[in-house]
Amino acid sequence: MTITAAADGSALGNPGPAGWAWYVNDDCWRAGGWPHGTNNQGELMAVLDLLRATAHLPDEDLRILCDSQYVINSITKWMPGWKRKGWRKADGKPVLNVELLKELDRELVGRKCVFEWVKGHAGHDLNEAADERARAAATAYQQGVAARSGPGFPGAHPAAQAPAKADAALRAPQAAQASVAAGAQQSPAGTAGSLDEPDLFSQLDNDAFDVADAKRQAPAPEALVEELERELLGPLVRGDIGRTAVLLHPDFLEIGSSGRVWTRDAMMMALEEDPGERTDIEILGADRIGTGAVLLTYRSFTRAGTVLRSSLWVLDDDRWRLRFHQGTPEA
Repeated sequence: MTITAAADGSALGNPGPAGWAWYVNDDCWRAGGWPHGTNNQGELMAVLDLLRATAHLPDEDLRILCDSQYVINSITKWMPGWKRKGWRKADGKPVLNVELLKELDRELVGRKCVFEWVKGHAGHDLNEAADERARAAATAYQQGVAARSGPGFPGAHPAAQAPAKADAALRAPQAAQASVAAGAQQSPAGTAGSLDEPDLFSQLDNDAFDVADAKRQAPAPEALVEELERELLGPLVRGDIGRTAVLLHPDFLEIGSSGRVWTRDAMMMALEEDPGERTDIEILGADRIGTGAVLLTYRSFTRAGTVLRSSLWVLDDDRWRLRFHQGTPEA
């Protein structure tokens, strides 16, 4: 038997609030995250947690789908050489995310794993499901609310099913300081050369750094609003009335593409009953209106055709919430 799972990571601002997730099916998935991290750290953690969650099935083949070349290359190509060099790269600099990589190296012993690259955001069902959950976890940390961790893997050891948090054993402040001293900079996530990035777990050791740096690294309101809109379009979030209650402003109003007017309570109840399918969108514009409002316009694609949509997000007690939405069928 082969276990097929997708693993993915997300970071708002990269670095910024970060999430990770692996997904087999709707009854078998897990997600988690941190207040501050990178895409690459999320991608690695998703694979690590999947290995731990399936450790009770060492004889089962594991097929891991990733849209990150960094993760695949790190594990299947670069890690043996890094180990021989004392976890240093060819240029002598310390390998970043080394504690995560060491944990992965330990968990891979005796496992039969195949890593397969899939194109991200291209409609692959498992990848989209993992991406949606990773992004939801990152957004939850950004918003300061609890992230949904998922049901986990059936039969997994209780320790592997515990709420996912940064493991103190993975913290490596010396490695992070060495990376900073070497002038490491963040590379685009998901590329073969994206090795130079801050070390997540050393950052979590310093609460003052977390707060100050998170403010400096916070994504622009336009980018954050786009992430929140995409999150709200996912069925996992739409069906969670607790999460929609956070995203929708108390005075939310929608004029739907059918012409129906929706209040906040009516919308939340309707979405909980029928969250629908994931919606693909094309962003047309994101415009800041004053200091506390962003107007997002986009085109959504459905089986019935395309709809032009506008969403007004407002800042409410340091939290962005959707105040008004309107949809108009495109001619």
